Amino acid sequence: MTAEDIVAILGPVDATLVADIGQIGATREELAQAWAWFNADEPLINDGRPLPSGRVAELVGLFETLELDPED
Repeated sequence: MTAEDIVAILGPVDATLVADIGQIGATREELAQAWAWFNADEPLINDGRPLPSGRVAELVGLFETLELDPED
C-alpha cells in the first residue's frame, strides 16, 4: 500500500503514521475496515460484523493509541 492509498482512506496524516501503517503490512481493504471500526458511533458488531482481528485489530489499536480524531 502506498502513502497515497493511506491518505485517500484516512485523509491528511503525518509521515510517521504512514510509516507505522506501512510496517503493519495491511492492505487497503484492511485499512478501510480498521478506519470504519475506529470511527463507528456504535460497534459494528451490532451490524453482525465480526470483531476485528489480525492486521485490522492492530491498525485499530494504533489509531487508539494515537488518539486520532476522525473529525479532523
